[in-house]
Amino acid sequence: MKKLLSLMLALLMPTLLLSGCGGTASLKDSGTVPTVAKVQKQKITDLAGREVELAVPVQKVVAIGPGALRLVTYAEGASMVVGIEDIEKKASPGRSYMLAYPDLKKLPSIGQGGPDTAPNEESLVGVYPDVIFVSTLVDKAKADQLQAKTGIPVVVLSYGSVTSATTSFDENLYRSLSMIGTIIGKETRTQDVVAYLKQCEKDLAERTKDVPTEEKANVYVGAVSSKGAHGIEYTQANYPPLVFIGAKNVVDETGKSGSLMIDKEKLISWDPDILFLDAGGYALVMEDFKKNPAFYQSLSAVKNGQVYSQIPYNNYTTNIETAFADSYYAGKIIFPQQFQDIDPIKKSDEIYQFLLGKPLYAEMVRDYGGFKKLELGK
Repeated sequence: MKKLLSLMLALLMPTLLLSGCGGTASLKDSGTVPTVAKVQKQKITDLAGREVELAVPVQKVVAIGPGALRLVTYAEGASMVVGIEDIEKKASPGRSYMLAYPDLKKLPSIGQGGPDTAPNEESLVGVYPDVIFVSTLVDKAKADQLQAKTGIPVVVLSYGSVTSATTSFDENLYRSLSMIGTIIGKETRTQDVVAYLKQCEKDLAERTKDVPTEEKANVYVGAVSSKGAHGIEYTQANYPPLVFIGAKNVVDETGKSGSLMIDKEKLISWDPDILFLDAGGYALVMEDFKKNPAFYQSLSAVKNGQVYSQIPYNNYTTNIETAFADSYYAGKIIFPQQFQDIDPIKKSDEIYQFLLGKPLYAEMVRDYGGFKKLELGK
């Protein structure tokens, strides 16, 4: 009997050893042997128009450049990340994917990071990823160069044009998510994410589509965060949370798009019915209020108590989930009848939970005060 047992163990030992090398640490949690996806060579056309061949699904990834790591976390790929940029390790309130996955900060550094930096080839190679996802930092030629120097497949992602006067998130964003899903073996997840984002856009738009333009309140968003905090003069044309709900952003009449600085006299001329202030720059607004209270008190929105907060969503490019949360809150304020069924806090946590696996509104309250009416000077 003992000889039989010894023989069986001898036969099983190679299998057990191979299983250990194959990363089946989850066996003790599930109690069953997980199904291992069949690895196969596949050609991917990335967002720089490059054809990249790699074995999918991959097991280890890195994501560099503004927004790349965020998209990987949306795809539930955080556990596959083997290194992050130094910029991701720094304290950064409001960067929701890092709040949802704080253990990412314990991973090795893969370079400085940031919108105007070059990839660190040595650090990238040092963590042995199967693929390098990159956003913004490289064009087609530089992506080819990075791939040649590292010997690792480089896949370029893109958020596209985040917003315009008539559209919101670009199809390039959805293509990037789908491509990540294919590469890391999370196709179903990324299909669900794309469907969810599109459904949020559709829901927001349909709620206000029948409101006549002449009945819409004039709205201004000030102190918009963009590479730091700014005062009330810093705003954004085609501000996504307002675009989603078809609100009348007075800045859109400038014909410009994106962030811009206006003259304070222009704000007096516009005299918006409702004023939103980005919480990231609220302290600067309060400092300015103390110096020039007459300016603020001349605004109808201030006199009528129609000043409200927005949570900053620009942090290493767009925190999409926070932009949607801002939009639902803005809708509740601007179009109360059309959003009467929405509890902005519950809706925010639903969005955070779906995209990042964790309700994060409490963290936004801790860092920025959350959604609330603002009383300037108090």
